[in-house]
Amino acid sequence: MAGNQTTSHRPALPVASNWALAGLHFTVSIYQFLILPLCLLPLNAAWALTLLPLAFLNNPFWSLIHEAIHDLFHSAPRVNTLFGRVAGLLFGAPFRILRLSHLLHHKLNRTPMEGTELFDPLKSSKLRAAPGYYFQILGGLYLVEFLSPVLFFLPRPWIRGFNKRFINPDSVSGILMQNWTSNESIWEIRIDGLLVLGWFGFSFWCYGEYWPLLLAVLGSRAFFISFLDNVYHYRTPVNDIFYASNLWLPAPCAKLLLNFNLHGVHHRNPAVPWKRLPLVFCERTGVYQGNYLVTAVRQLNGPVALQELAVQGSNVQKFKVGMGR
Repeated sequence: MAGNQTTSHRPALPVASNWALAGLHFTVSIYQFLILPLCLLPLNAAWALTLLPLAFLNNPFWSLIHEAIHDLFHSAPRVNTLFGRVAGLLFGAPFRILRLSHLLHHKLNRTPMEGTELFDPLKSSKLRAAPGYYFQILGGLYLVEFLSPVLFFLPRPWIRGFNKRFINPDSVSGILMQNWTSNESIWEIRIDGLLVLGWFGFSFWCYGEYWPLLLAVLGSRAFFISFLDNVYHYRTPVNDIFYASNLWLPAPCAKLLLNFNLHGVHHRNPAVPWKRLPLVFCERTGVYQGNYLVTAVRQLNGPVALQELAVQGSNVQKFKVGMGR
């Protein structure tokens, strides 16, 4: 497992809570992708308004999938993986793609090759780096995850030829493709990819003339998942692979997000389940590196020069536990 585990043994997993959350998110998915278009919209289009609050459950759903990525959803590996694959189907991407991408993020965190906002002014400029950066944080991250299985529907020699010809083996994509192009990986990604496309394709059919609503659902998911993915790492120290910010949120919001805002604690203790993160935070740090929403908006300032962070480190204001800001 990626990361720097500092605990001497694995904490007990909140399996009952995880199953309850899984039931909630699976129910929400079935509602917005099947029940709403088939049963409610034909009666009254005003039912579409129920989609608005559900948009705020996208990141909590990702947080639960994240537990499965780190084998923290269930103690039985097969159950953990099965949940991850089913959840990935409803989320919109094969679990193998989500899992390997995230675990590699732990290994390469804040290195120049992995930092989302980093650019080298000796090789590029902020203006040239901006389009790719804004695409990534405003929806592109999720869009790439959603569309990624399409490549794996090609014949295997074509996939490997594409990888060899167009993908730098020393890049993040190159490292991932080394795993994804094995026979076992291609087979799993194809199966899950077909299920994802079938699920969302059937949902578009269910929405019928209301299909723009489903497009809006997926657009909101793409935005929230992509925009909040790098919030814990924006303008943080370079080459400290265990560093991430702990960001303040009101307690109810933090719990809804499965304490994902305590991302610094997670990066240093990736084997700690979500329910224990606040306890570890209080025992070992007790300091927030910023306000969650303020830090999220600050990402709109755009790409950051690699040398600037390498020299200055992390210029973030700290917030003591118990303070509102």
